[in-house]
Order: sequence, then structure tokens, then C-alpha cells
Amino acid sequence: MLFRQLIDSRSSTYTYLLADAAARDAVLIDPVFEQFARDAALVRELGLTLRCTLETHVHADHVTAAWLFHERLGSAIVVSADAGVEGADRLVREGDVVTFGTEALSVLSTPGHTAGCVSYVTRDRRAVFTGDALMIRGAGRTDFQQGDAHRMFRSVHDKLFALPDDCMVYPAHDYGGRLASSIGEERAFNPRLGGARSEADFVGYMANLGLPHPKQIDVALPANLRGGRPMAGAADKGAPEWTPARRSFAGVLEVEAEWLGEHLRDVEVVDVREPDEWNGELGRIPGARHLPLGGLRDRLGELARDRPVVAVCRSGGRSAEASLILERAGFPRAANLSGGMIRWHALGLPIETGAARGG
Repeated sequence: MLFRQLIDSRSSTYTYLLADAAARDAVLIDPVFEQFARDAALVRELGLTLRCTLETHVHADHVTAAWLFHERLGSAIVVSADAGVEGADRLVREGDVVTFGTEALSVLSTPGHTAGCVSYVTRDRRAVFTGDALMIRGAGRTDFQQGDAHRMFRSVHDKLFALPDDCMVYPAHDYGGRLASSIGEERAFNPRLGGARSEADFVGYMANLGLPHPKQIDVALPANLRGGRPMAGAADKGAPEWTPARRSFAGVLEVEAEWLGEHLRDVEVVDVREPDEWNGELGRIPGARHLPLGGLRDRLGELARDRPVVAVCRSGGRSAEASLILERAGFPRAANLSGGMIRWHALGLPIETGAARGG
């Protein structure tokens, strides 16, 4: 079997590409909307036919790319029958089998993180894709989306821990840079679920995590309940030719700081922060023009329309709105700096500091 593990660094989400190496039929597990271009390019370059995208559950921290792959590559959307997703091509339950070429994945119902969580096990039982039911030395939270710590404990102990010790565990997320584990390892060392931990131990542990609300849930959850299909009127404009940018589910075209650092002479950088931020501790990008967001619409005439324009703010929020303002005003090459000055500063890219003349 051909196997590739991919990551979306923003949400720490793992996407898995599996294929029958001979038949060239493939499936993609937990694809991320913003990574569609990357993953579609990999499918194309490897000469694969994507048969379906598989969701381990309805995610709250990113939007799935299932709908995009369905529209562009004709792949089927596969999700749990208990997930409540509209527009799926196939709803799976315990014991169902997903085939691609001569390869197959069997479905385990593993609720607890959400009511509609499933895991996918390879035919030889050498690998299992667990979503957020069982993570590397952890487990997904159980405090929203019909989560239930009792159900999760039983899902893991009765089903996942019943797999062979050498069965590799591939979760949907990891926040510590770990790629994989094994059933034997997790049965022995998982601090929440392994060793001699009882169901009462686990339930008490999960009840006291005190985690903040997922930042993207208000966007991700309703979108994922539609299989990643944008709301009516939301444009999927794709990626432009002038930059290796990606368009977020919200419709914002975004460039990475590393790319901008190499192309400062080729673009106009518009800093939309307030004056105290412009002269603040994060500094500013050399050569940037200062046009605070509140007055941007009134000063669009100061910007050249024959050059790409990249908007920047502290973290990328206000500049996302600025880039949309520019696009709607007819600037054909407008984008947002992903992560804003926080990421620019963290990467050690060049800055100017102190008082300076604004735009």
C-alpha cells in the first residue's frame, strides 16, 4: 500500500493518503480545505485516482476539503451515519468496508469525542486511523458535540485496544510533533486511558481539563455538517498565478511570510494597524505603506493597481478584511499576510522599528 502522512500546521491536523500501488486507486482521510491544492497536486503527481475522502468525525478546528475533492476530482464523501452530515455520498457504520483497488479499510464505531466518531482499520490490522478517539498519549476532548467520556473509554478499551499490539495508531491530530504510535504503546503508556486507569479515572480526568472553546468551531462545525460545501454565494476562486497563495474557507487569499520575505520588491505591503502598533514592539515590514483599516476605503486611490498588494496587521485578522476590501474594489492581486506581524517577527524576518512616516 502506498502511504503518505500530511499535516496542516495551523490546526495540527494529519491527513492520510492511502492507495493501492498497483491499481492506483486512493482514499484520503481527514482532508483540510486550505490544503486542497497541495493534496490534489500529490494525487495528480502520483498518478492516482481518488475514490473517496473519509472523515473520522465532524471536526471543530478546521473545515474539511471533502466537498472540494468531490467537485474537482469526483471522489465520494464518506462519513459516519451518526455524524449528521448533509450531502455525503456514503454513510458508514460499524463493520462496513471501504475498498480502493485491492485494499480495504474496515469501519469501527468509536464514539466519545463526538457521537459520530469512527476509526478505519487496514485489512491486515497493521494500522488504524483513530481520529480523535485515541491520540498519541492522549484522547480527544469530550465536552461538546455530544461528547461522552464514558463512551470514549469503552470505545478505546473494547475496540481499539482489542487490536494487535503492533497495530500502528495514526490520529487526526497531534500537538507535540509526534507522527504515530502503536496500540501496545498506548495500552501501556497513555496517561488518560492506558495502564490500570479505570473508567472512573478517565471520566474524572476529562471533566477537569478546563480547555478553551475551539477557536474555529463557529466556522468549521456548520461547514463540516455540509461536508465542507461553502454557503450559497461563497466563492471558491482558487489560487492565483502570481503567488503560491491559498484561499481560506472564508474566501481570504493568504500568502506565507517566508514567500513575502523573498518578494518584497515585487509587491506593495499595506500595514492596516493603528499608529501606536505601527511604531510598536513588533516593528513593521521595510517599505510598507501605513493605511489603517478604518480609513482604507477612502485611500484606495493611493495604491497602484498594477502591482500585487499584501495587507498586514498584528495577527492576520484585520488584514484579512483589508484584503477582501481590496479585492472588492477591483485590485486583481490582493492577499493577506498569514499570521501577520506576529509570525513575521517570530521567523526573524527583517523589520523596521521606532518612529517613522506613515502612508
